[in-house]
Amino acid sequence: MRLVLCDDNRILCEALASILQAREHRILAIATSVADSIATVATHRPDACLLDMRFPDGSGLDAARAIRRCQPDTKILVLSCLTDPRVLSEAKKVGVAGFLRKDLKADAIVSALDVIGAGGTAFGPKYSSQAGWRTTAPAREDLLATLTPREAQVLRRIVAGQSTGQMAREMDVATSTLRSYIKNVLAKLGAHSRLQAAAIGSREPGLVNAPTGPRL
Repeated sequence: MRLVLCDDNRILCEALASILQAREHRILAIATSVADSIATVATHRPDACLLDMRFPDGSGLDAARAIRRCQPDTKILVLSCLTDPRVLSEAKKVGVAGFLRKDLKADAIVSALDVIGAGGTAFGPKYSSQAGWRTTAPAREDLLATLTPREAQVLRRIVAGQSTGQMAREMDVATSTLRSYIKNVLAKLGAHSRLQAAAIGSREPGLVNAPTGPRL
């Protein structure tokens, strides 16, 4: 499918773009604001766009309404950390083709795109990984409490898009040690990939905005 990725976190978009391109999807562009999302979809007319619900300049629902109005042939797959049933209900009214949690495994996103490309919709427990939509992200203090200082630093670097080699060099640790940290972070967050861990970590402003820390 020809896709446009719309999310204010460009690092996540670029990571997801790499995964989707490996699955033979074509990424036409990345947009990081509501206005840019609407304009980019209008310019490229993709088969589908992956759309977040929160942007610095407005709501993803506003973007979805504009895209549906101006480019009705472009299918919208929402990827969002929001789990409020009212948001899901409104998104369905707008006419989106699917609504997934942003922290799902990449395989679930690829599967949803296959369903949408075949004319179906991607809603519900099969794609949400939850029995319902009334779920909440763990409190920041709870999330931070599960990680050691070094693991928290690794998570910040994962969110920043650093490679294993770059993290190992800047933290002055062996690559094998760094990989152990990453493994522990994924396990404690219940994440199946760095992309999923980055999505979880990006919801924690106190974690993400903190410095990556000195060399260890």
